[in-house]
Amino acid sequence: MAPHTRKKKRTHDEMAANLPVEEVIHPAGASECDLCGSELQTVGKEFIRDELVYVPARLFVRKHHVEVLKCTACGTDESRDATLPDVEKPRFFKGQAPIPMIARSFCSPELLAHIAYSKYVLGLPLHRLENDFAALGVHLSRATMANWIIHAAKEWLEPLWQLMKAELLESRRVIHGDETVVQVLREPGRKATSDSRMWVYCAGELGAPDIILFEYQPTRHGDHARGFLQDFTGYLVCDGYDGYNKVKRVTRCGCWSHVRRKLVDALPKDHSLLPSSQAAVGVEYCNRLFALEKKFAGLSPENRHIQRQELSKPVLDAFFAWADSCKPAAGTTLSKAVAYALSEKKYLLAFLEDPLVPISNNRAENAIRPFAVGRKQWLFCNSVKGARASAIFYSLAATAYANGVNVKQYFTRLFHTLPYAKDSAAIRSCLPAVFANISL
Repeated sequence: MAPHTRKKKRTHDEMAANLPVEEVIHPAGASECDLCGSELQTVGKEFIRDELVYVPARLFVRKHHVEVLKCTACGTDESRDATLPDVEKPRFFKGQAPIPMIARSFCSPELLAHIAYSKYVLGLPLHRLENDFAALGVHLSRATMANWIIHAAKEWLEPLWQLMKAELLESRRVIHGDETVVQVLREPGRKATSDSRMWVYCAGELGAPDIILFEYQPTRHGDHARGFLQDFTGYLVCDGYDGYNKVKRVTRCGCWSHVRRKLVDALPKDHSLLPSSQAAVGVEYCNRLFALEKKFAGLSPENRHIQRQELSKPVLDAFFAWADSCKPAAGTTLSKAVAYALSEKKYLLAFLEDPLVPISNNRAENAIRPFAVGRKQWLFCNSVKGARASAIFYSLAATAYANGVNVKQYFTRLFHTLPYAKDSAAIRSCLPAVFANISL
C-alpha cells in the first residue's frame, strides 16, 4: 500500500488571495537622528505580519420613497385652466416603486439570501438564526423566516428546479441516485415519528458540469424514483436498494464503494490477523479497482474504455472468482459482504459498458452529505411544504457550490430578479447568467 502523503499547507497569501487589503503603517516615532540630530527621511517600509480581520454583520433599513413632481403651470393660470377641464389644480406626478419582494413584508433579497445560506449551506437551524438576529437588535421570528422560505421556493425557485430537472433527464447519459431519512412532523395521515425520505439525483458524466436535485417524498418506495426518472434513458448509478429496479429504460449500475465498505467492516480488529484475513483480500481487490480509476481519470472516454477492458476487467474476474470460492461462516459480517457483492454482480460489472459510468455512487453520497450534516442541527421539518421548500433550496445551493459559484451571491441575485420575472424566458435567464458552465 502506498504511503500517506501529507498535503502541503497553504500560505496566508493563498488563503486570502481574493480579499481586499488594508495596510497599516506604524510610524517610527522620531523626526531626527538621535546620534547626529539630522532630519530623518522615509526610505521604505518593512513587512511584519498579516492579520485576517472580521467585520461583524450589520442590519439597516432601506426606506423606499417615490419622487413627487408638481407641474409649474397647471393650476396657476385660471384663464388657461378654464379651457382645460381635465387639468387638475394643481397637477402632481409620482415615481413608481417596485412591488415588495413579499407582500406586506420587510424582507429584502439580501436578507433572504443570508437566511437561506445560513440554513442550507451552514446548517444553522432557524431558532439559532432568530437568536442571532436578536443579538443584532432585530426580532425576526423563526416562523416568519420559515414562511419566507416556503414562499420563495414555491413562487420563484421551483421553476428553476424544473428547468434543471429537464436538463438532467434530457442531456445526461449517467445519473446518480440516493436517498436519506428526513422527519416531517405534520405529515398528513402519518405519525410525527415516521421516517420520510429526501431523494437526490445528480449528473454523473465524468468532467461534466454538475446538476444536483433533491426531492422530498413521504416514503422510500421505488415508485418515487420511477416517477422522477420516467423520461430518462441511460445509466443509473445507485446502491443495492431493489426499489431502483422499478425505474424503466435504464441500465442500473452498482457501487464498488458499498462493496469495499462492507468488506472493511469485516476486517479483524486485531491488525496482526490482517495477513491471513479473507476480508483483507477482498478489500485489496477493491483498492486496485479504485487505483486504476484514478489512473484513468485524465484519459479520453475512448481510451478509458480500452484501459478498463485491458486492466480493470482482469481484476473484476479475479475478485468474483475469489468471492465464489470464499466460504465464510454463515451470519458473519464477511458472509454478508460477499453475498452482497455476488448479488450485485450484474450491476457492479455494468461500468465496463460505458466509459462515462463511474465505479461508485460516491458522487450522490457526497451530494447528499450537506443535507445529512444539516439534519443533525435542525433535526426535522415542521411541514410537508417546508420539506419541499428545503429540497428546492438544497438543490440550488448544492448545484451552485458544485460548479464553483458563490452561493450567497447567487441567492441574492435570484431574489433580486425572480420576484419580478414576467415570463419563462426571464426565469430561464437566471441560470446561464450565474452558472457559467451550465447551458440551460
